[in-house]
Amino acid sequence: MPRPLWTGAISFGLVTIPIKVVSATEDHSIRFHQVHLEDMGRVRTRKVCSIDDEVVPQEEIGKGYELSKDELVPVTDEELDEMPLPTAKAIEIVAFVDAGTIDPIRISDSYYLAIDGQVAAKPYTLLRKALERSDKVAVAKFAWHSRERLGLLRVREDAIVLHAMRWSDEIRSPESLKPKDVDLDEEEIERAVQLTDTMALDDISGFRDEYRDALGELIEAKAEGAELPEPAGGEEREAGKVVDLMAALNASVKAARESRDEHGQDATVHTMQPRKKTAVKKEAAPAKKTTAAKKRTAKKTTTKKSAAARKRSAS
Repeated sequence: MPRPLWTGAISFGLVTIPIKVVSATEDHSIRFHQVHLEDMGRVRTRKVCSIDDEVVPQEEIGKGYELSKDELVPVTDEELDEMPLPTAKAIEIVAFVDAGTIDPIRISDSYYLAIDGQVAAKPYTLLRKALERSDKVAVAKFAWHSRERLGLLRVREDAIVLHAMRWSDEIRSPESLKPKDVDLDEEEIERAVQLTDTMALDDISGFRDEYRDALGELIEAKAEGAELPEPAGGEEREAGKVVDLMAALNASVKAARESRDEHGQDATVHTMQPRKKTAVKKEAAPAKKTTAAKKRTAKKTTTKKSAAARKRSAS
């Protein structure tokens, strides 16, 4: 198990569940050091006091809040730990909501919640079962890294996961980013929908970080003095170039279908026809109404003729 990042408890009504927080993700990024190019010496970051220009050791560094340009208020770690905050040592569940009501943009880092001692096994399982059967997620508050945070608790493979969340006022409005209204015909939208069907997958676990792989090959080649890998080919796209949207959609669907066939998956899109001036749906709807109208007219004409024939027979 990874090293615990935080220990405390889940507050579930009057139930307390001792837990340990461990990271649910791993960072596999390749990292670099800053170096002096002339002699490859490491370039390090030095923490220097702005008053005496001396390097300050870590044990002499504290926190200060800037009231103004020339005035700082010191705040110690002990003072932060002693703040009267109910969530200082607990993840306090405050509500249960449907998962679909949570905007994904609010979700941040993810952590697994592991039991801290066997005494926590039963209440932990109780909370997990309650979340599973209610088909809901729990919204919680907790204090971490000198701030109170909002969290989301859900179940993943018999474990409870804590997703750190952003507060509502931390989400910027996209109102100013929306493009101006444009004209799209129904056929273009249908083609785009067909492209999404062609590219649909049930499992995305097979995707890899190709940049990291290529970077690893580059570093390995340089370390061994070998020839560097050939640069990847690819067609460059001209920025700002106006394209035929329908042609691009048709080409995209064709490429996606061929890609699925190469991997042994069936394509789900039919062959597309050349673009027409009038959308297909707009032609089809009036045709049905016309046909139905003709049937009603024919029926009325037949009824009138039959009635006239009966009158002549009677006379």
